[in-house]
Amino acid sequence: MRYLVAGLYTVNQNERAVKTSFGRAQRVGDLTTLDDPIADHLTPDQKARYCYPQVRVIQPGGPYFKWPWEKVHKVSIATGTVNMAWDPDDASANRGGTLLDAVTKDQLDVGLNGQIRFRVSERNLYAFIFGVRNPYAHVMGYFVSVLRERIANFEAPPVPPAEGAPPDSASVIGISINDIRKNLRDLNEHMDRECQSSSARYGMVLDASLITGIDPPHEVESALAAINTAYNQVSSDISLAQATADQKIVQSRRAVEIETLKAQAEVEPLARLAGQLLELKKRGSGALRAYVRNVRLSLFDKASQVFVEIKNS
Repeated sequence: MRYLVAGLYTVNQNERAVKTSFGRAQRVGDLTTLDDPIADHLTPDQKARYCYPQVRVIQPGGPYFKWPWEKVHKVSIATGTVNMAWDPDDASANRGGTLLDAVTKDQLDVGLNGQIRFRVSERNLYAFIFGVRNPYAHVMGYFVSVLRERIANFEAPPVPPAEGAPPDSASVIGISINDIRKNLRDLNEHMDRECQSSSARYGMVLDASLITGIDPPHEVESALAAINTAYNQVSSDISLAQATADQKIVQSRRAVEIETLKAQAEVEPLARLAGQLLELKKRGSGALRAYVRNVRLSLFDKASQVFVEIKNS
């Protein structure tokens, strides 16, 4: 009865379990993680090192039964969030797990703030339970090494400056921290891509990494602030000058349109008159002479004085 009662167990909804018999986990035939799509992100060299057997996963429910020589290993698959400066082996490291140090390409020591979301991979429980002694430490060490390598070699994609715009302050003084700050989204996406192999490596999935802040050294923080202020002032002056120039261009275009319409208004009657004269000429010279005579009579009627040229014979 004691064996029967002690052998009953359940698995919660946010848990998965693996049963071992005399220390050996129950496996799924000869299948390994290389037969699973999670190994697609591994390089050929990594596939030779991270080849774990696939084990039978006990789903939530119960009660289940185990013999005295069997042991059940339960793990939580709930998503957790930690600071990216967290060190599982040393709680005092990285300034108490609050700020992660890194060095940029131009030898600036910066501090990084952010969070990591992770969960245990149900498809590679063998690596998490048996393959790695401390999977949390391995995952954090892997993430930090990839992040520091990216920060040390980060270069922003070249963007040609707009016409009349000042060159970027980072390109002038060679401080790449401004480039990193402006490309935090690209940095986070790069970290997500690079950490896709963590599931096959350590049995943990990095759902997302969010780098929220980059703090420069205190000795250059004031210089960066002054440079950014000057750059913003220059950009503001250029924007104001461009706005004034655009306004004058619009006003000039409007004036040209008005004068063009005036000229067209003056030319239109003449064009219509020329068309009428052409029609009269087609009907015969008598009609054209009669039209000219009528026009002269109307002009004589409006004139107060008339000067007639007399030719001397």
